[in-house]
Amino acid sequence: MDKLKMHTPNKADENFKKLAALFPNAVTETVDENGVVVRAIDKDVLMQEINTTVVEGKDERYQFTWPDKKKSVLLANAPIAKTLRPCPAESVGKDGTPGGFDSENLYIEGDNLEVLKLLQETYLGKVKMIYIDPPYNTGNDFVYEDDFAQSTEEYLANSGQFDDEGNRLVPNTESNGRFHTDWLNMIYPRLKLAKDLLSDDGVIFISIDENEIENLKKIGSEVFGEQNFVGSIIWERAFAPKNDAKYLSDSHDYIVVFAKSIAQFKIGLLPRSEEANSRYKNPDNDPRGPWTSSDLSVKTYNSAYDYEIITPNGTIVRPTDGRCWFTSKERMQKLIEDGRVWFGEDGGNMPRLKRYLSDVQQGMTATTIWKYSDVGHNQEGRQELKKLFDDKGYFDGPKPVRLLSRILQIANVQNGELILDFFSGSATTAHAIMKRNSEVGGNCKFIMVQLPEKTDEKSEAYRAGYTNICEIGKERIRRAGAKIKEENPLGTMDLDVGFRVLKCDSTNMENVYYNPDEYRVDMFEMLADNIKSDRTPEDLLFQVMLDLGVLLSSKIEATELGSKRVFNVADNFLIACFDTDVTEETITAIAKQKPYYFVMRDSSLANDSVAINFDQIFATYSPDTVRKVL
Repeated sequence: MDKLKMHTPNKADENFKKLAALFPNAVTETVDENGVVVRAIDKDVLMQEINTTVVEGKDERYQFTWPDKKKSVLLANAPIAKTLRPCPAESVGKDGTPGGFDSENLYIEGDNLEVLKLLQETYLGKVKMIYIDPPYNTGNDFVYEDDFAQSTEEYLANSGQFDDEGNRLVPNTESNGRFHTDWLNMIYPRLKLAKDLLSDDGVIFISIDENEIENLKKIGSEVFGEQNFVGSIIWERAFAPKNDAKYLSDSHDYIVVFAKSIAQFKIGLLPRSEEANSRYKNPDNDPRGPWTSSDLSVKTYNSAYDYEIITPNGTIVRPTDGRCWFTSKERMQKLIEDGRVWFGEDGGNMPRLKRYLSDVQQGMTATTIWKYSDVGHNQEGRQELKKLFDDKGYFDGPKPVRLLSRILQIANVQNGELILDFFSGSATTAHAIMKRNSEVGGNCKFIMVQLPEKTDEKSEAYRAGYTNICEIGKERIRRAGAKIKEENPLGTMDLDVGFRVLKCDSTNMENVYYNPDEYRVDMFEMLADNIKSDRTPEDLLFQVMLDLGVLLSSKIEATELGSKRVFNVADNFLIACFDTDVTEETITAIAKQKPYYFVMRDSSLANDSVAINFDQIFATYSPDTVRKVL
């Protein structure tokens, strides 16, 4: 049986394999600075194959760069030995039951860079829409610091915001000589990882303000490709000017939009407004319904299209000022006979072509300026949150639900598709998704990711028991879901208002699992098990699901087979048993269910006899099952 690798993929290795597959003749070997033979790419051979100019060294070229950019690229590609541990006690069932674990929505606590890496295999190309509201780098907020070379003591000296794994936020003031650099190094690797999670028709929306709009667009063009830039939306977030502003009162933010592939992304349309529909009338009771009219003549002259038309009251008309009709005389006559040409109420006016409301696009293309009257403003977002929390202001700057609802429309999210927000904050995105599902009878799913950033001990939130932002976000989803179901109990009976809580943590495996060469033979008696002693079977199951690419929202059933606890995931796609002393009875019962994958501990089998018969049992009952061990 194969062993599971139990760590995230090395994206640099994957990129090398892709290049080697395209140009195998460019693959070679060389000796590194330590005298070790390593793989390499022969640049000269590669240049011959692609037959284009290669810019190197100090040659001038168009580029966007900043200090430590190379490190941020390496950071995005580097593998990590982490996992996601389930927390049923903080989860909510589909129907809103506290502690339920059957929801298809996920709430993940942890550094979003690490979480994005953990999601790479399982959710590769599966996310239709990403929305993020990252730190704006205003000089007053925090940015994630990913320099993992620092010690925990140094983290504490920086900000006091850290956990046992070194996740932390640091203040980024304008006096910092790396003011833009630190922000760029934070956002770049996260966008690189996020791109791979998008489906081919997927799209990402990024909120930002004046401080980093130019840099964000440049980074977006590099990561997603300039050709995949959809546009920049100006959101009117404030309804009143700030008279104490030093120069101009900022009343807007931006939302930058990139598609994964502009050729495959189909933008969503907004509902037609009453104002737009009011232009269509039906003065002649046309059975085809309301219509408006347009000129039948065109500027580009064609003598074949310059002819007389006799109106219903006998008036003879023809185009004026060197114009001609837009079509031939024969087709024009057919349009007139079909009642599609309007000559005015007296039947003697210049003819105009009827354009019917039923024939026009049943939706309106969104503009790049979104008014607060249409999508809400910052105060609306704050008031929405306060209403859910009994008029308490536990979070600064939440986006209004109407803004996220508009974004979901523009993203053209379809029923059952997946939305990701890896700077989820107060979880407005989750709220908007549940609300939209309740309105259209949908079941779109969400993944919220948030670092458990501590709340200020002097804040109202902390005094109310919310020690970190995740506690506010989870409670907001609980309360929003309950409110939605309360307002429409019959229409939301099957609405999923729950979420599974997962927490990013160190791997379940002891170091010997990853670095067996570092251990002496006489040490192995102390290391009979390669799994950490504080980890549960559920912890192991979710790390296995990550490693095998099984959706973390999959249906999970725990049963007993031969007195052993067995997990059945996604209706026999994966069966796992992490108990010890597993007998032939249990192995036979599992094999008879014919799972696609079966996973157990390396030392799970009861004795040598069971180990000898293991392969024969599967060969008899389920030869196609892929068998793996931890």
